[in-house]
Amino acid sequence: MAEERISRDHLFATIIQAVSQRSTCTRAHVGAILVKNNRVISTGYNGSPSGTPHCTEAGCILNSEGACIRTVHAEANLIAFAAKNGENTDGASLYTTLAPCLDCAKLIVNAGIKKVYFQVPYRNTDGLDLLSDSGIEVYSLVVVLKTW
Repeated sequence: MAEERISRDHLFATIIQAVSQRSTCTRAHVGAILVKNNRVISTGYNGSPSGTPHCTEAGCILNSEGACIRTVHAEANLIAFAAKNGENTDGASLYTTLAPCLDCAKLIVNAGIKKVYFQVPYRNTDGLDLLSDSGIEVYSLVVVLKTW
């Protein structure tokens, strides 16, 4: 008997978990992908800007709220990668291991992304609120990842 084929959401959830393992932030490993026409067009994970020391090498730089400001968020990295490589983000869907913060939500709105799927809620809902208020569909991505 043939094994059941996994759903696209399951596939994308598996991919964002793998992408998050590239993170160089010592505080949180976040992975994200941008999907258009059921194909991944960009990936991103949180880490320092290209060519600068990583948190794993130089430590985090924390702001007054305790958030690391050395790192670029996964969503910002994937949007920048798409722009750098000429990928059209209009109408795409974003899958991420952590719900977007407010600043990333602003980038998502301006990039024309239409759907956001997240696995873990962020510490506040300002980003999700902005996405919803902007007409972007937001979904909590709950899938059980198969272990092999």
